[in-house]
Amino acid sequence: MIELHEVWRLYRMGREVINALAGINLEIQRGEFVSIVGPSGSGKSTLLNIVGGLDSPTSGTIEVDGQDLSKASDKELSSYRNKKVGFVFQTFNLQPTYSALENVALPLVFTRVPLRKRHQIARDVMKIVGLSKRFRHTPSQLSGGERQRVAIARALVNNPGILLADEPTGNLDSKTGEQIMELLTSLNKEQGITLLLVTHDLQTAEHADRMIQMLDGKIAEAVDRK
Repeated sequence: MIELHEVWRLYRMGREVINALAGINLEIQRGEFVSIVGPSGSGKSTLLNIVGGLDSPTSGTIEVDGQDLSKASDKELSSYRNKKVGFVFQTFNLQPTYSALENVALPLVFTRVPLRKRHQIARDVMKIVGLSKRFRHTPSQLSGGERQRVAIARALVNNPGILLADEPTGNLDSKTGEQIMELLTSLNKEQGITLLLVTHDLQTAEHADRMIQMLDGKIAEAVDRK
């Protein structure tokens, strides 16, 4: 489903050139759960952003379902992000004055789904992530784990084939983080969503089918955990 071939991402800081990614070759199968681990600056978040169409490679190719993202226009990348990919971040990124339901439904506004229908879709997704009693609560009225569940529901509301999670347990205590990982794993197994997870925590990474360790913009090791 996802194929990267000789992907490089270079950044210039004054006269210095930083190789955030240095010749990445990677294939991810449909429905696979892959975790990417490594120290800060290893390139794992850059890799996730390129797969998500948030960033573009300096050179090399990335194909998702046969679409070459490295050659896609801004409009095509926007459509790709809206329809094929869901994003979950460490900091939740919820609108503080919106209810949980309104936060979940927000992506549907950009795809012009009518109000009543998008609220119904949002309710259905919130039930999947265990938030059927939190429709009207604002983020400040929710626990950290509940906020992350809202963020996951928002990522799922457009029915994406790919879910990208960047340190989704980073702001949670260990018990709540484990519950979030159980939810993500069940979405992967039961819904068939391709899940790509970035984390610095090996215990979190071990939930995946395959664990990829990155160092200095390269894949240092890949471990099949099936």
